This record gives sequence, C-alpha cells and structure tokens, in this order.
Amino acid sequence: MIFCRNILAFSRLRILTRSSVRLCSAETTIMSMRIPVKKVLCVAEKNDAAKGIGDIMSNGRMRRREGLSKFNKIYEYEYHLFGRDVTVIMTSVSGHLLGMDFQRHLKSWHSCNPVSLFDAEVEKYCPDDMVNIKRTLEREVRQCQALIIWTDCDREGENIGFEIIDVCKAVKPNLQVFRARFSEITPRSIRTACENVTQPDQNTSDAVDVRMELDLRIGAAFTRFQTLRLQKIFPSVLSDQLISYGSCQFPTLGFVVERFKAIQAFIPESFYKIRVTHEHEDGNVEFSWKRNRLFNHTACLVLYQICMEDPTATVVHVGSKPKSKWRPVALDTVELEKLVSRKLKIGAKETMKIAEKLYTQGYISYPRTETNIFPKDLNLTPLVEQQTQNPQWGGFAQRIMEWGGPTPRNGSKSDQAHPPIHPTKYASNLQGNEQRIYEFIVRHFLACCSKDAQGQETTVEIDIGAERFVAHGLMIIARNYLDVYPYEKWNTKVIPVYEMGERFQPTTVEMVDGETSPPQLLTEADLISLMEKHGIGTDATHAEHIETIKSRMYVGLTPEQRFLPGELGMGLVEGYDSMGFEMSKPDLRAELEADLKLICEGRKDKFTVLRHQVQKYKQVFIEAAAKATKLDEALSQYFGQAAQPVEQQIYAETPLPIRKCPHCNRDMVLKTKRDGGFYISCLGYPSCKTSIWLPSSVLEVSRDDSVCDVCRPHPVHKLKLKFRRGSVPPLMPLEFVGCIGGCDETLREVLDLKYLHSSGRAPQPGPPRESNHRQSNQTNNHMNNGRGGQNRKPPTKKERKPQTVTLAVQRNAQPITTNPENNDVVCNCGVSAVQLTVRKEGPNQGRQFYKCNGGKCNFFLWADQESGPSRSPPPLQASAGRPSTSFNSSRPSEGFRMAGGSRDSEAGGQTMCMCNQPAITRTVQKEGANKGRQFHTCSKPREQQCGFFQWADENAPPGEQHSPSGDFPTSFGGGSGAQRGFGQKNKRTNNSDQAPTAKRQRTCGICHQPGHNRTNCPQNR
Repeated sequence: MIFCRNILAFSRLRILTRSSVRLCSAETTIMSMRIPVKKVLCVAEKNDAAKGIGDIMSNGRMRRREGLSKFNKIYEYEYHLFGRDVTVIMTSVSGHLLGMDFQRHLKSWHSCNPVSLFDAEVEKYCPDDMVNIKRTLEREVRQCQALIIWTDCDREGENIGFEIIDVCKAVKPNLQVFRARFSEITPRSIRTACENVTQPDQNTSDAVDVRMELDLRIGAAFTRFQTLRLQKIFPSVLSDQLISYGSCQFPTLGFVVERFKAIQAFIPESFYKIRVTHEHEDGNVEFSWKRNRLFNHTACLVLYQICMEDPTATVVHVGSKPKSKWRPVALDTVELEKLVSRKLKIGAKETMKIAEKLYTQGYISYPRTETNIFPKDLNLTPLVEQQTQNPQWGGFAQRIMEWGGPTPRNGSKSDQAHPPIHPTKYASNLQGNEQRIYEFIVRHFLACCSKDAQGQETTVEIDIGAERFVAHGLMIIARNYLDVYPYEKWNTKVIPVYEMGERFQPTTVEMVDGETSPPQLLTEADLISLMEKHGIGTDATHAEHIETIKSRMYVGLTPEQRFLPGELGMGLVEGYDSMGFEMSKPDLRAELEADLKLICEGRKDKFTVLRHQVQKYKQVFIEAAAKATKLDEALSQYFGQAAQPVEQQIYAETPLPIRKCPHCNRDMVLKTKRDGGFYISCLGYPSCKTSIWLPSSVLEVSRDDSVCDVCRPHPVHKLKLKFRRGSVPPLMPLEFVGCIGGCDETLREVLDLKYLHSSGRAPQPGPPRESNHRQSNQTNNHMNNGRGGQNRKPPTKKERKPQTVTLAVQRNAQPITTNPENNDVVCNCGVSAVQLTVRKEGPNQGRQFYKCNGGKCNFFLWADQESGPSRSPPPLQASAGRPSTSFNSSRPSEGFRMAGGSRDSEAGGQTMCMCNQPAITRTVQKEGANKGRQFHTCSKPREQQCGFFQWADENAPPGEQHSPSGDFPTSFGGGSGAQRGFGQKNKRTNNSDQAPTAKRQRTCGICHQPGHNRTNCPQNR
C-alpha cells in the first residue's frame, strides 16, 4: 500500500514537472525582466520580413511610418508580451549592418607587405549605405526598454543580430535583449516565437566572426600578392584584371579544373560485346550479355564463334517481381539548388534569391536549411489542404487527403533549427521564375507526402552456347506521385510472354565494338554536390562561391551549361600545385568548416581556432611568395613569356605595434620623420592625433621583442634606443633597452614623456589623461607656477588667452662644460667647440663665440660669457610649475618656447633689452593717441631685434608688471607671461648666454618640431 502511494506521488510529480517545463521559458523570461517594459524594439533582417511579422502580430492593424532609410520602414502596434500589453516598434536592417576591414593605413594595396595582413588589426565599421539604418536603430531604441531580434535563424542571422545588439547597447547599455526563433512567417510560427523568446547564441555569432576575419585576411593577402605581381608580369593580358583568392572559391575552381584535366588525360579504350535481338509479334526485344563487355578482342571473338555454332536460344528463367520508384525526400537547400538547376535550368544564385523573396512574402518556409526530416509536431494536413484549390495539382492534393493525409518521406539530416522547405500558403498571383520555383516547391512537397509509384518487373534469361543473355520488361501498376511530379520519368517497357524451356531462333546475334567515353564537364548541380561532399562553404554560400569564379573569368560555361576552366584559372591552379601546395583541394577549407561547427556547439574556442587557422595560412603564404616564380611559369604557358624580368616586390615596411593608445585603445607604432627623427603615432589618425615625439638625441630606435611586465594596458613593448653622446646623464649607457610605458623613471625624464609625469609608476587602466603627445595646446601644457597656477581664473571672453608653451623634449640638456686640462669648450656633441669671430657689421662685430665644430648640434656660446670651472652658470628660472628636466642645464633648452620672455631689469639706470644690451629710446611718429610718446626698444637692426618694447614713461620694471586682471604676474619667472599688458609685445625670450644674432632653427607651427613646416607635418597628413 505504501509502495502504491509512492508510485502515485511520483506520477503526480512527473505530471507537474511536465507542466512546469512548458511554462518555464515564458516564466523565466518574465522573471528575468529587470525593469518594467512599456516599449519593445523588434528588428528583422529585411523590410519584407518586418512587414510580414508585424502584420501577423498586429492582425493587420499596424501603423507605418518612415525611417531614416527609405528602404526600411517602421511599423508600430500594440501586442501582449512578457505578461503585459506593450507597444511594439518593428523595423529592419538590410543584411549585415557592420562590415569588417583593416585599419585605414593598410587599405592601400601598396601600404604594406601582404604577409603582414595576417597579423594586422581589423575593425568593424558601419558602411555608408547602412548609416541611416544605424541611426534609425539608435533613435528608436532610446525610448524602448527591451530589444527582440527577429533575424533569420541561421549563422549569418545570429551574427547580424549581435551587430544590432552592439549598436543599440552603445546607446542604451541597460537594454534587455531577447531572441525570437522561427522558421516561417505564419501566424502559428510567429505567435509561438513570441511566447518562447530566448537569448541570442553567442557561439554561433562567434563562428561567423571567425569565418569573416579569416576570409578577409586570407583573401586580402593572396589577392594583393597575385594581382600586383601578375599585372606587372603580364601587363598586356592582366593589366586591369582583379586576380582574387578565397579559401572557398579556390577549391571550387579546383573541382572544375580537376574534371577538365581528367577529361584531357582520358585515353579511350576499345571494348567488345555480343548483342542478341528477337523480333516477336508482340514486339521487339533486345537481350543484354551478362558479361556486359570484354576489352580483349580475341576472347570475345572466340565466345561469339561458339555462340554461332548453334545460335538457338533456350529460355532458362522467367521471373516477375514488384518494383517501386521512390518518391522524393523532403527538400533541403542543397537539393533545391541542384534540382532547380537540373530541371528548370535556373542558376543556384537566382534560385536562392527568389526563394528568399518567397519566404519574406510568407509563401514558403525558410529556404536555408540542412534538414530533410519533417518534425513530428509539424501538422502538414492544413498545408496540403491549402493546395486543393489549384486547378493543376489541386486534384492530387485532394487524393492525398483521401488516402488518409500526408505521409512524408523523410531523409536523415537535421540541423535542429528549421524544417524542410515547404509551402506555407497558397499563391495564385506569381509570375515568371517566381511562379516556376514556387510550383516546383509545391509539387515536390505533395510528391513527398504521397505514395511511391508501383510497377511489376519481368525478367527473361536465355542461353546461347553456354552464354547467358537477359531482357527486362516493366508494367506500371500505379503512378501515384508521378502524377504530380513531372520532373521524373518512369515508362512502361513491354516484352513478349516467354515460357520456361521455350526455344526460339534469335533474329540477330552479332559482335559489336565500342570505346569508353571520358567523364563530362561539371554542371552546376554536379559542382554543388562536390562542394557539399567535401565541406566547402555552406548551403547558404555555395551559389556565391560559384558566381565568384564565374565573375572573375576563372571559368566559363559551354552551350550545354557545363563549366569549362579559363586560362587564368588553369594557370593559377597549376602554379600553386607545382609549389607543392594543394590549395585547390578542399582539405584546408573543410578543416575550417569543421572547426566552425565545433565553435557553434561550444566545443572549441573562437580565438584558438582563429589563431590556428591564421598561422596555417600565413605559413602557406610565406612559402608561396618564396616560390612565386612557379606561378609565373605556369601562367606563361597560356599568356606567353613575361613582359619583363620578375623582380622581388618591395613593400613599405609595416610598423609593429609598440603599445595601445591611451585615448582610443588602438595600436601605436614607431615611425620615422622626414628629417630622420622618430616618433610614435596612433593608427587611429586622423580621428586620434595622439603621438609621442622622440628627441633628436635618439639616433636609432627599434621595437624589442620583450614586453614590460608592469605597464598596462598589456602589451607594452620595450624599445632598443641609441642616444647621441653627451645627451644623457653620465651614468646612463648610450645604448640600452627601455620601456616607454612609464615604469622607467630615468627614461621617462630623458624622453620627456609628459603624459606620464603625474605619477611615478606605470599607468593603470582608466580614463585616458590629457598628454603632450596629442597636441601642443593641451591644458596641462599651459604655463603656471607651482603656487598661483591652481587659483588662476579662466580668461574672460574679452580677455586674450595665454599663449601655449610647448614643453618639448630638451635636446641640448647636456651642461656646457670645459676640459679641465686645456680649458676647451665642449659642445653638445661631446667634442671641442670651434671659436669664431663675428665679422658682420653691428654692435657685436669683433665679438668671439663658440659653435659646434661639425655643425651637428645648435650649440652656441659667447666667448666672454664662457662658464669656467670656477664660475657657475646662472640659475635657470622655473617653468610650467616643474623642472624642465631632471638634469641641470647652463641655459634653457631650445625645446622651450617662452611667450613674453624674461627681460633684465634696468642696470645702472639704463634700460636693458632682452639681448642684455642697452636699449635705445625712440619717439612715436605715427598719427594717433601715442604720437610723440617715447619708448625703449632693441638697438639692433630690425631683422636682428629681440622684440623688446617698453614705454619710457612707465617706471615699473617689466618683470614686476601685472596683468590687467591682476590674477598673475606676466614675467617668465613668475607665471604665464603670455598675456600682453601695457603695450608689451609677446616674443620669444633670448637668455643672456645665447647669441642675439644667431638665427634660430625654424620649427613647425603644429608640432613645434624642426625640420618641416605645417604643410609637411606628420600630424597634418
């Protein structure tokens, strides 16, 4: 009794469990809603699908409005979702919303060696023709709390769904996302999808990302290599030809070439056989030799002579048995392409285009499926009943219902996603190829759901001279499916009635000969069969790959619509085959397709497959490029000898990434300036102008293979640096490997990495900080002293903004030194300077000075201002609130550009200009308020003046003057010095230890580096 109660309780538990399972999906979805949903954005893959789905959900009461894209409308209606009434906004994309490509600097075919494309960074972007669709999604999602993806339920559709998710979540990060899964646009299927929304499948989308990235890298590398090389070698034939390569299209071409070469290599062989005929009053009969044929003439002749000794035939067997002709199995994509190509003579690409249109209009189920098994829960009876109204096949549909309903013949394949292709509603208004393909799908569906054709086969076997001959007859009893399926034939073959032991004289007994025939060229259906068998592409991409090799002129079509390889296609396949690579064979691509399936199933990691496949194809490319002459030789057989000697293609060296940009997270690479210097630039240029300018004291620099363990974001590669002698501290070697990430304090100061000066440790991930390597006008480069700079008010609208001070890398940081033994002056190059005398007329004529002996540096020093061992150099005033460098200098670095300048105060009652020379007094002659007013200015000729200016009636020394606002002093030592006040002119300061007559090296107005102007600036590309 207890045992029975336990069984009863267990049964009740099972019933409750089953009920809860049915409700689990909907309840889980409702419980997972984080915030109440009032508006839901639904996005389909095409506008027709969005319109059809919206029409079903709204019962025809939807409101239409325009989107930003004229091809993608917006449909709005109310629907019961997530347990409540919500407003639904249904719109669509037009296929893939985002594309994948290399970064801008690699898009030019001559920008890099193609092998570097295997490792180059790729990025997703929105093509121009998709921008309006993207903007529509961004606008509509702002007012929605949930997003439901209604794209096609295959790999590509899942990936498109994630593109939509990325765009929408960029605008609304807390958006709730769901996936609707359906196989046909019918009321039953759509409502079921709404009640059972799920989560998008990341694994399936990852598989598409891997495939797209590999196709981009492999295709771009080989296409550039082939095209650039062969256009140069065969200019008269291939000068305008794009010679593309694809890991799917090349094996597809390989099948065509392989069949053509098999035909060329075929050697016909003679064969012989004996044929017997019998003319009877009930008809003529031909008996076939049971040996079929012999390839030895003598042997066949001997047997024939034996037969002719007594040519009387004796019936030794008469048999009869039922014979059936099987109806077709349920229709999948590959069979649809093959059968339509064979029976209707419509190409695979056109077939799929029409099938997709019929699907979006709701006439057929989803046409991209690998399934040929109808699910048991799919009710086919209503689908058959819909077709009874057709005048051509309606009667046959009624017969199926009279037989007890549809009994489909299933195959053995299922992708667990979509049912076989079948009609979903009756159509009577279609025309052209749309009507032909719809009719084929309907007839195939009805034939599949009916009965096999039935017949009776009769076999008669005779004996002549101990050799056996056989004849077959067929009587059709019930045609069944053949009545609705005219694409197959099964004809009656009548033979006379023979009795066992009956003897008769044959009409003819003859020995005939023949030759074996070569295989035929491939048809499109044959090619699709081979692609499916070897795993090249998917059911959705077979037609695209075939169309590609046709458009590239790799193959052509004969009048019988069979594929014939062209000269270019033959040469490419033979060239790569001669290198030892079976690139035209399907093995490489088939392995990738198998890996993609494993990614979809979650059994392999996306990045593992990507890394393995990239390295494999990269190695093949490197070896192929090394053996490229074999490709030239193969094509020379068809295009003649090369027009010019084959030379090794020279490409610009592709820069390797040093680190990630702190602003946009793209790669930063090492580049060379036109004057021979170096800088590190962001690949995001021109949208990101981040750059790090290395000082001229760096003679050589290259990326080291080692990576810093401390600096982030990882990886930050170390640099091999070589400095000019005398430009680094005494204890620092001239050649060493260092990190520019900020962990090396000494190198940070030597290279003046100002975006790292705020901390003494490696930068941590976080919001990017303003740094000197973007532009010289960054906020942290404004001059302020360490005391008053924090409280300085921003300039008002009428107030002139302080000029920018670029704290450039200190190039002449080595202190001016003298040799203690002979008191020689040493320049910045570390060698003895040469002493010269000013010969030009002027105040300095006859004055001696020192300059670099080799002219390699900008060293200059007046001889009467030389700092000897017993004389210390004047202290350098502070700038920008911090020391200019960690190493002392006897004069300001030429990298400093000081606005306003520092001027010596009056000495001995006489005003001194910035040249440290007595100023002269002049009078304003120009008409105006200041006419007759005296001022002090530099005494040199106009082209040599230092720019000093002071009104004579102003008693305050220039260094103590204040700005009109009174917020901060204008002298260089005290603060900004960048504002003009009291008629003062803003000019660069020349310190007393520099030559007033020396011509300063001109610098760029953008980056403030010497050696180029604004037009040629690397930042103004």
